[in-house]
Amino acid sequence: MIEKRNIPISLPVTGEEEWMAVKEPFMTGWLTSGPKVREFEEAFARRHQVKYALAVTSATTALHLALVALEIGPGDEVIVPAFTWVSTANVVIHQGAKVVFCDIDPTTFNIDPKKIVDKITSNTKAIMAVHLFGLCADIDAIKAVAPNIPIIEDGACAAGAAYKGVPAGGLGIMGCFSFHPRKSVTTGEGGMITTNDDVLGEKLGILRNHGASISEEQRHHGGRPYILPDFDVCGYNYRMTDLQGAVGVVQLSKLDQFINERAQWASFYKKELASLDWIQCPEFTEDYSHGWQSFVLLIDESKSPFSRNEIMEKLQEMGVSTRPGTHAVHMLKFYSEKYNIKPEDFPGAQIANDFSMSIPLHNRMTKDDFEYVVTCLKNIQ
Repeated sequence: MIEKRNIPISLPVTGEEEWMAVKEPFMTGWLTSGPKVREFEEAFARRHQVKYALAVTSATTALHLALVALEIGPGDEVIVPAFTWVSTANVVIHQGAKVVFCDIDPTTFNIDPKKIVDKITSNTKAIMAVHLFGLCADIDAIKAVAPNIPIIEDGACAAGAAYKGVPAGGLGIMGCFSFHPRKSVTTGEGGMITTNDDVLGEKLGILRNHGASISEEQRHHGGRPYILPDFDVCGYNYRMTDLQGAVGVVQLSKLDQFINERAQWASFYKKELASLDWIQCPEFTEDYSHGWQSFVLLIDESKSPFSRNEIMEKLQEMGVSTRPGTHAVHMLKFYSEKYNIKPEDFPGAQIANDFSMSIPLHNRMTKDDFEYVVTCLKNIQ
């Protein structure tokens, strides 16, 4: 009988280095968006090979800014994968536009490019390409079926990921990232929006700062800090703090190390679980560099000894935390009622909703932890 362990689904790796980094903003007194945020943005832009990286309060506000920057509003439509976190769709509603759901490929959990064609109308103004769990969407296939429609990357899970050698964030017209504690690197809450477009880069910087023509840092360090900036547009307060930026600088320096460690243990999972014919592990080609935010299985209940939910319950009793991959947004009450959608209208998303299961994969896990998770899964029979 193996000794019971308690393994959370995710834990951020933070410690003395992050703690000390926060000291500088406290000592200088510059706590709002300033030099540390700028340092974080510059490092993030270099790592993801993009011209502009603008730190914001969350991936949700990044996605919202992307829609605002493209001037998407009432009467417009945005194509959104039916299996994703709810904020991917919510920001479209916030702009008064229509969410047009598209089914996903349950093998990758990402939007199915073949299903996009039938969703395009004259009102389609953008496609949300979600890089779910750290695996980039098939951008070339999306562009092939929708060559003239802007692609907004929802890369909330995909810091450090890449597609055909191009990092996430530079694959579409804009990319949006999350630094929530369940992500590979974290600032507590926080996000980043990226682009290579000069016009959008300037526009996003203004929109996130109330619509001010210059940033607070520029004004305070300028020759006339007592003169308020002009406000040419109606913007938002989506600024990241320098406390978060300081943590982000440290965390980002560890991103590749974190991903490499997770990739090694993901390979371990795939090898060790190959004997369980009721589990489908993540599969992808060499075109993709996975970010490994999560390791999400698909349970085949026609072969499994128990249902997905029963398996999750049994693992919980053994001390192994699990979660569904995420939810099928079209099955949530608000969206199913708003658009009169049935679960079976998007069968791939329904499968992912009902049978996906995320198992622990994070950088605080030990070799014994990973072996324990595998042992527990093998003991379910």
